[in-house]
Amino acid sequence: MKIVNVTSERREVKLKKPFKTALRQVTSIEVIDVRVELENGEVGFGSASATWKITGDSMEGMQAAIHGPIKEAIIDKDIVSLGSILTDLQRSCVGNTSAKAAVDIALHDAYCRMYQIPLYAYLGGKSNVVETDMTVSIDHPDVMYKEATDIVKQGFKVIKIKVGNDAKQDIYRIEKVREAAGDQVHLRLDANQGWTSKQAVQIIKHLERENIRIELVEQPVPSNDIEGLKFIRERVATPIMADESAFSPKQSFQLLQTGAVDLINIKLMKTGGIRQAWQIADICEAAGIQCMIGSMMESIASVTAAAHVAVAHQNITYYDLDAPLWMADEGLKGGMQYNGSIVELQDRNGLGIG
Repeated sequence: MKIVNVTSERREVKLKKPFKTALRQVTSIEVIDVRVELENGEVGFGSASATWKITGDSMEGMQAAIHGPIKEAIIDKDIVSLGSILTDLQRSCVGNTSAKAAVDIALHDAYCRMYQIPLYAYLGGKSNVVETDMTVSIDHPDVMYKEATDIVKQGFKVIKIKVGNDAKQDIYRIEKVREAAGDQVHLRLDANQGWTSKQAVQIIKHLERENIRIELVEQPVPSNDIEGLKFIRERVATPIMADESAFSPKQSFQLLQTGAVDLINIKLMKTGGIRQAWQIADICEAAGIQCMIGSMMESIASVTAAAHVAVAHQNITYYDLDAPLWMADEGLKGGMQYNGSIVELQDRNGLGIG
């Protein structure tokens, strides 16, 4: 069944409230929706968001890649040969991981729609349910205290705390969130590259001395500071997770080789889609390193794709899939459903969108 067309459409999605990290603050996101049409009329749906502070992708660049080298690489190919098409997709151009992710997702959706099977089932998943954390974005400690209190009331058992723009203030922020959350809620820290390695060690050791339990610390230092990650890991007991340092399977392999991290956060916008994400999870499994699957601030379509991967790969054991809960109005039907912290995928073909 040949691929006969690839189209895209841009839209803006407003957030319920500002999302703040050490890298950026956003009140809305721009999304590019991709449709891959087969000759029988079946259409696969994919989506991506531009996060230029992390991936370097812009909306204009994504559209140019999708309608230029990516479309050229996959048009007229038979979707039955999905594996080779995904290889052609990754080789079509350098970088452009978000654009590749949108098309990769759409290709998987089209394939699964044609064979009338949910994506998670195609990937080998037995369950269609995972439990996500919820994020407290960076703010004044008192504001973060209130946010954490509300999150606990909603039934979330894991909170991710955004920190990293003020090392001294960060300790107080963490203490306030722990006070609000109580002892039964797990806390994760995400510094979004905002600390130096020495600051990270000082902060984490302080928390350990004070018995403020932290499940993991995500990307404490700049993405290119692999030695900094290793420096931290060798001096603290709390697990260290790579995010922005791990885009590709090769980068992930190198991180594991150097012993720089305990965990890796996989995001489809970084990897270029499902195929590469799966490869990272496999590499980490072989090395005895567990993975998280997360997302940028993205549409429900691409986060749903991440959730399908999450339920299917046994080495993905941490879940950060709360982005759609920040959206004011998506305008899309279907996809993953939330019941408090529980994420459930529908028993529908492909992604279950539309």
